[in-house]
Amino acid sequence: MIISVASGKGGTGKTMVATSLALSLKDSHKVVLLDCDVEEPNDHILLKPNITGSEPVNLPVPRVMEDICTRCGKCAEICAYHVIAVLGHLLTFPQLCHGCGACSYLCPEKAISEEPRQTGVVEWGHADGIGFVRGILNVGEAMAPPVIRKVKEYANGSSVVMERRKDANLRLQV
Repeated sequence: MIISVASGKGGTGKTMVATSLALSLKDSHKVVLLDCDVEEPNDHILLKPNITGSEPVNLPVPRVMEDICTRCGKCAEICAYHVIAVLGHLLTFPQLCHGCGACSYLCPEKAISEEPRQTGVVEWGHADGIGFVRGILNVGEAMAPPVIRKVKEYANGSSVVMERRKDANLRLQV
């Protein structure tokens, strides 16, 4: 069962509801609380979990090998997010990259490879019999979805999964 607590507005009680539900269900079910509000994960304030591990969340961004690049501009043409610009030389804007890989795949000279850029971190542990996972987006980072997806990878199909998110959807899946 997945229970999502969500609201697009801050201060609506998402943290209180999610942690209270998790605590009320922990005696009868195996519960995992996923704090998917990666911009401001606050569930740890109420649960005080013991964090036992973490892993970085990386997004692949283009790295141009200038000595191979012919500046044909195909990479700039294909990029929907304008991450690459050809202005006599190649400019890249990694902060805009969504990690689709089209530029490296379509480069006729194979002059573009991908390198990881850390956008956040996922931490996990436990608190009073509740599994706990939270994502933390790096300050100033605009790409929250990769961190949220990584947090959701920790959902266990045999558990009650409490998910706190900052969006306008409320979902109860049984």
